[in-house]
Formats: sequence, C-alpha cells, structure tokens
Amino acid sequence: MNLTRDEARARAELITVESYEVSLDLTRGSEVFGSTTTVKFGAVAGAETFIDAVTHTVHSVTLNGQSLDPAAVADGVRIQLPGLQEHNELTVVADAPYMNTGEGLHRFVDPVDNEVYLYTQFEVPDSRRMFAVFEQPDLKATFAFTVTAPSHWDVISNSPTPTPAETSPSEDGGARSVWTFTPTPRLSSYVTALIAGPYQSVRSEVTSSDGRVIPLGVFARKSLMQYLDADNIFELTRQGFGFFEAQFGCPYPFEKYDQLFVPEFNAGAMENAGAVTILEGYVFRSKVTGAQIERRAITVLHELAHMWFGDLVTMRWWNDLWLNESFAEYMSHLAAVEATSFTSAWTTFASVEKSWAYRQDQLPTTHPIFAEINDLQDVEVNFDGITYAKGASVLRQLVAWVGPEQFMAGVREYFAKHSWANTELSDLLVELEKASGRDLDDWGRQWLETAGVNTLVPELDVDSDGTLRSFAILQSAVPEWPTIRPHRLAVGFYNLNAAGKLERVHREELDVDGERTDVPALAGLKQPDLILVNDDDLAYAKVRLDPKSLATATAHLKDFQESLPRTLVWNSAWDAARDGETPARAYVELVLANVAAETDSSVILVQLRQLATTLNFYVAEEHREATTAAAVDRLWDLAQEAPGGSDAQLQFAKSFALLAGSTSQLDRVAGLLDGSVALDGLTVDQDLRWELVASLVAGGRLGRDGIDAELERDRTASGQNAAALATAAIPTPEAKAAAWESIVVKGDLSNALQGSAVAGFMRVLDRSLLEPYAEKYFAAVPGIVATRTHALAQQIVVGLYPALLTTQATVDRTDGFLASLPQESAALRRMMLENRDGVARALRARAADA
Repeated sequence: MNLTRDEARARAELITVESYEVSLDLTRGSEVFGSTTTVKFGAVAGAETFIDAVTHTVHSVTLNGQSLDPAAVADGVRIQLPGLQEHNELTVVADAPYMNTGEGLHRFVDPVDNEVYLYTQFEVPDSRRMFAVFEQPDLKATFAFTVTAPSHWDVISNSPTPTPAETSPSEDGGARSVWTFTPTPRLSSYVTALIAGPYQSVRSEVTSSDGRVIPLGVFARKSLMQYLDADNIFELTRQGFGFFEAQFGCPYPFEKYDQLFVPEFNAGAMENAGAVTILEGYVFRSKVTGAQIERRAITVLHELAHMWFGDLVTMRWWNDLWLNESFAEYMSHLAAVEATSFTSAWTTFASVEKSWAYRQDQLPTTHPIFAEINDLQDVEVNFDGITYAKGASVLRQLVAWVGPEQFMAGVREYFAKHSWANTELSDLLVELEKASGRDLDDWGRQWLETAGVNTLVPELDVDSDGTLRSFAILQSAVPEWPTIRPHRLAVGFYNLNAAGKLERVHREELDVDGERTDVPALAGLKQPDLILVNDDDLAYAKVRLDPKSLATATAHLKDFQESLPRTLVWNSAWDAARDGETPARAYVELVLANVAAETDSSVILVQLRQLATTLNFYVAEEHREATTAAAVDRLWDLAQEAPGGSDAQLQFAKSFALLAGSTSQLDRVAGLLDGSVALDGLTVDQDLRWELVASLVAGGRLGRDGIDAELERDRTASGQNAAALATAAIPTPEAKAAAWESIVVKGDLSNALQGSAVAGFMRVLDRSLLEPYAEKYFAAVPGIVATRTHALAQQIVVGLYPALLTTQATVDRTDGFLASLPQESAALRRMMLENRDGVARALRARAADA
C-alpha cells in the first residue's frame, strides 16, 4: 500500500488526469458500499502504470473498451493498467469496505437514535479507500460524484448539494434517493470529500470580495444540534473570509463553504475543499475552558486559510506538507489577532505551539522542516510538531526577517501565478525575495534544511552604579545539530513600576547572527529588573535569563502587565526543568505560586498539563508521592480561592480530579460528584461528572456498577467513550487484563473507543498494575503495526508504552527492541525512539531533582 516518491514522479511523467466520475451506493448494508469509478486521462502511448484502489472486491475493470481480468490486474490495493493509449477511459466497478478507524469512508452509528453517519478522511493516502484514483497530490482532476443513499439523509460534498431524485426502494424496503453533484474544479484527490447521513444544518452566507454570495453551512448529528453554536462559527468564518481575501488578494475559490462536525475524528479538522470536517468535540455540550473555545476558533481559521494555501494551490509532493500546514497555522493566529476577539492568540501560540515545537525538535527523531519524504509511510509519521509548530514558528521568523508587508505582497503574487496548480517551496521563496529584496538562499538552508533548536543567552557587563558597559547575545546549538542561525528578534527591558507591575521600558529590535552578537545600542542604559531576549516571541529559540532577571521572574512572574512576556518566562522555566538544569520541584513551586494570577486560559491549561507531567515523571522518585499529594491539595485550595464560575476555577477543579490520590482528596472528588461538597459557582455538568467518575474509579472508590450507572445517565457517544476510559482504569489485575485483551488482542474497537481505552489503561495510582504488560507490549507491537491502520497502530505504540515504569530497565528493554527491528520498520522505529527519549529525559530530570 506504500507509494514511493519515485513511483509518483514516474507516474506523473506518464499521465495527465482529466476527470473522475464516481458513483457510490451507500445502501448495501453495514460492511461495504458500491464504488464505480470512470476516469479519463492522457498517457504516453504504449506505457503502463497503475491506479490505486483499496477494495473489498473488484467486479470489473474496463480500459478503453477492453475488459481486464480483475484477478490478474487487481490485488486489493492497486490495479495494473497495461497498454495505455494517448487518450484513455478506465472504469472500475468494486465494493469497498467502510472503516471505523477515522480513515477512508468512516461509518458511525449514533447510540442515541441508531442513525448512521458517514464522513471521509483522505489525507494522506485514503481517497483510494472510496474510489479508484491516481492518489498523489500533483495529479489534479475534476471530480463528479453521484451518490445513492437513504432518502432521509443529507449528502454533502465539495460541490453544492443538488436536489436528489428518488429511486426504487433499497433491499431493506427504505426509500432511496440519488444525488448527482456537478464536477468540482481541478483538485487533488485528498481534499475531495463525502459526508452523508441525517446531519442537521444551520445556514447563512457571506459576500465574497468579487461580489459573489457564498452559501455557508454548519452541520452536526441530530442528537448534538441543541449544543451547536452556529452563530459563533459563522462570525469567525466571516471574519476569516474578509481577512484572508484582503491579505491574499484573491477571492474565495469555491462555490460554497460548509463546516461539518463529525464523530470519531482523528485530527482537529480537515481542509476538504468547500466541505471542511471538524472534530465533534468542538460542539460543546458542557461548560468548557476559554482555551478550548480559542482552540476551536484557531481551527476554524486554520482550515479556512487552507482553501487558498493547500486547495487552490497545492504542494507537488508531500515534502512540502510542512509549508501547507505551517502557513495555515501562522495565518490562523495572525487572523485571530487582527480580525477577531482572540487578540492574545500569539500568547497561546507561544505557550501551545512553540512548546510542542521545542519538545519535538529536541527528540532524537527531529528532522529538518523541509524533510525528505520518500514514501507515504514517511508522510504519516511527519504529521508532527516540526511540520506544524516549528514550521509556523519559522514562518513567523521569516515574516520578521523580510517584513510583514513584503511577506504578504509575495504571497499575493504567488496566488496570482499558481492558482489551481501544484508548486514547490522555491515557488514561494522566489516571490518573497522579489517583494523583500532579501536573498533567502542562506536563510532557507539554515532554517529549513537543518534541525535542532538554538539557545540564546544574554551576556552583561555592568558597572558599579548599575549601568550596562556592554551587552551581547550568545547563541549555541546542540552537537547533533550544530547550525548557528540568523534571527530577527527584540530585546525587552522590564522594570517594576510603582504599582508593583513589570512593565516594558525599552525595546531593541535587531538581527542576531553567529555565536556572539554585540548590541551596542544597549550600552549606557541602566540594567533593568528583567531582560527578556526574544521579547514579542519573533524568533524560534530557547531563551535563558541572566541571574538578576531570573530572580525577578521567580519573585514577580505574576506581575507582568502583558501575557506574552509572562508566557515566555513560563516557557523558559519549563525548558530548564525538562532539560534537568533546574530541579523539577522548583518548577512545581513556581507553577503553584503563580498560576492563580494567570489571565490567559490557554496558558493555565498548558501549565497544569506540564505540572502533571512534572509530578508523574520529573520529580525524584523518593519525593514524588509527597510532592504530588501537596501539589494536589494546593490545587484544591486554588479551586476554592478562584472566583466562582471562572475559567480558572474549572481548570483547577479538573486538574485536582485528574491527580487526586489520597483518601481526603478522593473524598472531595466523591463529594463533588454526589453534591455533598460544592465549589461556589462550579457547575458539575455531564462532562465534568465523567472526569470525577474516572478519578474515583482510578482511585478504587467506584467500580463497574458506578460506571454503568453513569452511562445510563449519558447514553451518547461521549458517554460511551468516557465509560470506556473509566472501565479500563479500574485498578484490578482482572480489569487491566480485560482492557488489554480488547485493545491489543481482539482489536475490534473504533478509533475513538480504542483511544479512550488506552488512556484508561494507563490511568493508575499503583504503577505495579502495569508491570505485567511491559514485556507483553514489546511482544505485541510489531504485529500491531503490521496488521492495523496507521491511526490505530500509533494509538497503541505510543499510548501503551510503559513510560510510567520510569526506570533504566525500561530504557534498556527499549534499546534491545530497537536493536532487533528490521531496517524497513521506519515508522515503528521512530515512534519507539521518541518513547525511549521520554523515559531517558525523565531519568535525567529526576537525577537533577534529587
């Protein structure tokens, strides 16, 4: 099933694809659907090639009027096409399997009303799971879909939904209708889409910059419509339309724009042209944090940006996947800041995206942003923090380097030249060079073709009265990736004002290059209370503070007037703890002393996540139990002290429940659940109830009966997932054995239920429950990777790794496993190296904490 880049390049030299006509019959039962594809394409006469088709059964293959024997040319993955002519017409009649993995055509049954819902997810190589297709991004074509489905369904694709024609009843006697869609513009197959089922919708419209009225739709399952905040989605969409059309100098390229919240989705969203699919978790049925609301907004804007960058203009091959995702990630945050109410999105970017990038970039598997993608397996493991977060961070650095106005001028020219075509990175850089006058060859080599993160440290020479004699920025790199890079950044000086707040009193923007950059403009100024290298977070680098600044930050972290510099100090402290430069318990103290004053919801979320990681992995083993107990008690205090009904109160309460372990802590969790304990203003709604249930189950205070009783209250898909997590978290050998059997041996769970069960299996207070499964894990993993789809295999390989058995023995056992892996197991090797690195890093941090 693995297409190589060489095969794709050779095929693109042989053929040009004109059009697809795809006819689908979705009334054949629950296992397979009918798929008939007619594709017209040009070719080098006499050549032979293949078309991709993951099928259950191939009934017939007809090439230029000649029948080919399916048994001879089709292997369930590819269909060989011999003796091509200059003009070709191929028809493939097949049955294809429905998926429950979030890949291909995914089938879901709503437990509330037993209605069937379908949606597609085709990135990277999965349109071939629905129809026969030359599956590579540079073979664009038009697509015309005809769909037979139950008459009470809605059917949505890239083109506007037509009026269906009723047809004869299906085998079960139900009414059937046929939807015949008009052909799409020229698209890559991975951004085509089909969403079908009794979805409900809310409609609106937006006027494009060229005067067209673009229909808008927001869709969800019937049982979720009561929670759908369509007005918010429409507002964000209109704001994004106006911003992107102005920035890109190009009207929206498609006829309509639908956004569909779909069940059991593996990612945040997918940029199908005119028919974006979005994680159903973004339909909020309970109170959520501001961080989740902002994340949804960024996601909406990210996918909208892709309509231009990705769908209108598409990468030639997957080595430019990073540019596709990074551009959308950068533009979504820029649009949020400049066109919506989420004006502190760069703070969130620094806290969430950059911390992800820095983590990924320090793994042994880090890679250049511009990665060598030799085949589809390479692509699947490259959906990572380099592709999204580091790429977007470096794009932000590029914008600072060439200038914001010049950057957008180059982007506008890029869209004008390459609409409906395929491009490479060089096509964009050429336009940016023209617009800015900067030579980007060296910049590209240093930033895009090398890996690793640099560290920037200020060097001060201060005289006796506190005046700076000199100031320099020292830059270092790790031995494995020794590149010293150019940075455009700002240095900020902060002083405590009369109100006790840290305010910026001076800002110096400059180019930093080489191992040492002197900053003569700062000589002669008074040394401030705190100096922040990379103020405003323009550069991509780890930053350290000088001793006086570190002391100020530790004492006054909560006193920054602005959220972004405070976040940069948070990040620096986290870096130092992860790197084993400062004790983990000092980081715990820093978080607990300052997080209550944090004003940014996403920063609170990240700090509480990192607090949990620190307690679970980085605190020295002999101090872990006492430190965790004290930290969890402090979280309860913070929840009580927070304003009633506030975002912070909700986050502190959730974090408390997640980490609760002592008798008194679990008593409070039980009290919140049964109502005998209350936090003023905190509503214990259904989603919070499930978090409390999981806490009590993991703590041994609630069993299967309690889970079943909660599921009776909440017989929804969300309830089923939460129950699967809680069931796998029951702290008995028998429950762990049953969960292992279900996840690893039977392997019959959907992607969503398996993900929940994996999380529950690893949710333990007594880590000895996991010890019997360490060896079983290493024995099972090769077979899992060989037999399951990438999405399901990755959940298990990463999720069930025995990281909580944080010992040298775990590292050694992983080394032995890696030594035995065949060279072709590249994806498994990469995941296992990253697993190993997490434990090795934790051991170093524990040594520093001890």
